Order: sequence, then structure tokens, then C-alpha cells
Amino acid sequence: MNKQSLLLASTLFLSSSLSLTLVANDYQANWQSLSAHQQAPEWFKDAKFGIYFHWGPYSVPAYGNEHYPRTMYGHPSGKKPVENKQKRNYNLGVGFQTFREHEHHKQAFGEPKDFEYHDLIPMFTASNFNAEEWADLFYLSGAKFAGPVAEHHDGYAMWDSELTPWNAADTGPKRDIVGEMAKAIRKRDMKFITTFHHAKGGDFGIEAGKKRRQWHYYGREQYMLRNNPGHKDSEELQKLYGSMERQQWLGMWNGKLEEVIDNYQPDLIWFDSWLDRIPEQNRQEFAAYYLNAAKGWDKEVMITYKQEDMPQSVGVVDFEKGRLDELTSYSWLTDDTISAGTWTTTGSWSYTEELDIKPSKEIIHTLVDIVSKNGQLLLNISPKANGVIPQAQKDSLLGVGKWLRANGEAIYNTRPYKVYGEGPKRLKSSGHFVEMDGAYNQENIRFTTNGNSIYAIQMGWPGSHKKVIIKSLSKEKLGGLSVTKVSVVDSPEKIKWKVTEQGLEITAPFKAPNKVAISYKIETTKTAQ
Repeated sequence: MNKQSLLLASTLFLSSSLSLTLVANDYQANWQSLSAHQQAPEWFKDAKFGIYFHWGPYSVPAYGNEHYPRTMYGHPSGKKPVENKQKRNYNLGVGFQTFREHEHHKQAFGEPKDFEYHDLIPMFTASNFNAEEWADLFYLSGAKFAGPVAEHHDGYAMWDSELTPWNAADTGPKRDIVGEMAKAIRKRDMKFITTFHHAKGGDFGIEAGKKRRQWHYYGREQYMLRNNPGHKDSEELQKLYGSMERQQWLGMWNGKLEEVIDNYQPDLIWFDSWLDRIPEQNRQEFAAYYLNAAKGWDKEVMITYKQEDMPQSVGVVDFEKGRLDELTSYSWLTDDTISAGTWTTTGSWSYTEELDIKPSKEIIHTLVDIVSKNGQLLLNISPKANGVIPQAQKDSLLGVGKWLRANGEAIYNTRPYKVYGEGPKRLKSSGHFVEMDGAYNQENIRFTTNGNSIYAIQMGWPGSHKKVIIKSLSKEKLGGLSVTKVSVVDSPEKIKWKVTEQGLEITAPFKAPNKVAISYKIETTKTAQ
């Protein structure tokens, strides 16, 4: 073999080896391969707080909640409404759907058969929407990651889509909401996220072992057939209402995700419940597509899931309106909304005229509790259909931002201490939809760490020069750690302190830096994590 042939053979061998290496390093559409992904990137562990928003055509009626697209059609069985105020806003399937939104719709817009959900879309104008102003608000609120609900259960895409005509660039606002927000959010050095709730669409047929058919999200077929015999959706409407053939709809489910991945490169893709309705192969194909794309971008990305819809080795588990009541070794996420009350009354995720808004103090306390247990908080806000974020929501967000600017070193870039905190137990449960047994106050203390520092965050003002004893930091419980200095974050005032057998005894400052949550910085001789 001459030199030229030898060189060619060597080149081909190296090229072949490189190709094999690249193929071997690509993520394959199976959980084992996908588990090689670092499910919780360091940027996420550092970020702690994010903001997203429920906003779409369902915001137009400003009534009920974000499930207006289905409840407007009333009870699919045609029975009389359930007289139960506790469930007046729920749609839990046959026997539970309400007439509240149905009656409102008839009064405000007419019979649903004559004025359907898609007829609301031209009224979703977003005339006052300004992505730069929204991103400024998120930034000033202390968020480190933010983004839109890219698609809710209603099948309406908030991006410039080639797959569906029902998108914000071609209808309604006639603007690429996802694209504008991506640009504005990244300009402020925040990570960009997109949330997807579209797994609840589609006609699921009859599930194995069950007699009742699982209708897709709208459940409007029964209403339309009853009120408009012979009704059949056009091919165009099928793309909104999910009334197409199952396999075609599943292809669209993956296609929409791939379109957003390709065009906007989200740092985080968040999924709502009902992901288990999507065949495992489709979920795996999505994850492989996303993670391989991220490798090409040289970015660390992440996926979230609820319940048991994905292996924990692939994504980060999310708890809706809830959180854990224990310290975990793994990172997790809470998604909560800025509105107070229950989902059935004033707790809608989308804007309604009935919304009550949580004060910033409540959000801060929730965030502190979550972070102390190795969690992160994703907070939802509810803009009006015209693109205005109501002042009450702005005020609450800016209150959170003010506290975080002063106390951020006790939150951002921190990791949990060996115990999450002390004080009276406030959570009645752990997981999704938790309830509180009273509000947090100065008796509740939560811990975080960063390097050689422990932060003890007291969720209330104890009073001028009042004695505070932190039992978790007694001589015995500190173990090999020695405390060298204790100070109050965001206060120049020097305070008295000593470590005793009972705990770390601190004399609170004379003047409170704030009365929401006081952060004590406890410096030690070695790493406190």
C-alpha cells in the first residue's frame, strides 16, 4: 500500500471512528439513553425563582377560569347543572361539569353552537402587549427564568406556527408572542422557558379496561351533536379542537414541540399533567429531539413533569400549587399562581374579574420555604386579554423583587443546609395542592447555605432587640462547624450573638430592615453545605 492509500485509509478510519463516537453520544429515544442527561442544570439550582403567564383567547371572557374553552359548552350529557357551590367551577367529567360559564357565555356571546370558542380569538387583540415592559417587570420582580404558556389545553399556539393556523401570529394579536418574549427575556440575562399543556387534547377513545370513552379536552362533540345534528369539524377546526384522528393528533403534539425547540431554543420545557396520556414512545422521541438539539446549541436545558409521567432521571418533578414538607437530595419545582383562593372561586390561573391577588409577603414566605427544601418556585401571573398586567399583580411582584434585591444572597446560588428549618408545622400535607394550617411568622425559620455561610431566614419581625434562639444551630448540632460572625443581611447594624447548648442566640437589631422576613448571615470556619 502506497503512502497516499495509507493516508486515505487512516482518514476514513478516523472519520468512521468520529462518526461512531458522535452517534454513540447522541441521545436515543429510550429512557436509559435519556437518563444520561443532567436533569437539573446548575443554572436552575442557582435561579430559584421564575415567572410565567396564562394568557390566550380564554382570557377574553374574563370569567370562570382558564378552562372556559370547555366549560362554556356546559354539561356534555345534557343533564341539569349540579347544585353544588363547592364544585361550581369544576369540570371533572360527566356528572360534574358546570353551567356557570355556559350560562355566562349565552348571555355575553350567544349559544355556544352559534358562537364557539374559536369565535373569541379575534377578540384576543393584545393591543397593549409590550414584551419589553413585561420582561422589565419580571426582571424587577427578581425572576431568573421566565416565559409564556406556549399552548394551553385549548390548542391555540402562542407562536408563529406553520403546523396550525390557530396561532397568535396569524390570528388574534397577529404577533409572535413566544418570539417577542424570548428576545426580551434573554436581553435581560434571564433563562427563557415555554410551558406546554396540550397533552390534554385529542380523542383518546376507550381506554383499556374502561367502558367510558375518554373525550379530548373540549368535550364539545356531545354538545354540538345534540344542538347541531350532523355536525363535523372542518380540517382547519380539527387542528384547534383536537377532533382529528388520534395518530394525526399525536404527530401534531410532537410537531408543535419540535417547532418551538427549533425556532426559540427554550432553556426549559415545562409540562402540565396528563402527559401520561401521550404514548411513551412519543414522549421519548420529544425528549431525544430536545436534548440532541440542546447539544447542538451547547446549552444545558431541562424538562419538567408531574406525577409519574417521566422518570426522575430524565426530568425535574413539579408540584402544582403545592410543595414538599421535607428536605430532599434532588431538585424539584413548584408551580403556583399569583391569585389567592381556590380554583373554584378566585384562584383562576388566567385573568378574570373575580381574581384576588396574593400579597408579596405570602409569595416570599412560600419561596423561602421551597428553597430551604431544595426546591424552586415558578409563579404564574394573569394578564388581561388586551395585554395589560393589572396593577395589583404588578405591586405584588415588585414587592417580591424589592425583598429579593435586599436578601438575594440568602436565596440565589444557595444550597440546602442539613435541616430545612424549625418552628411550628404549617403545611397540612405534602405534594400537589397543599393547604396551610396558619400563616408563617417569626416562629418559623428556614435555612440555606452558600460556601462557609449559613443563612437563617426568620419569617417575621421578632421585635427590636428581642432574643431569638435558633435551636438547630446549637453547639452539638453544629458539629464540627464553628461560628465566626453573625450579621443581618441588608442592615449595617451590628448585633449580639453567642452559641450555647440551647442554640445560636441572637439579639435582633433595633431597626428592622423589613418586616416580612429577616435574613441572618452566619459565617463559619468551613463549608456549611
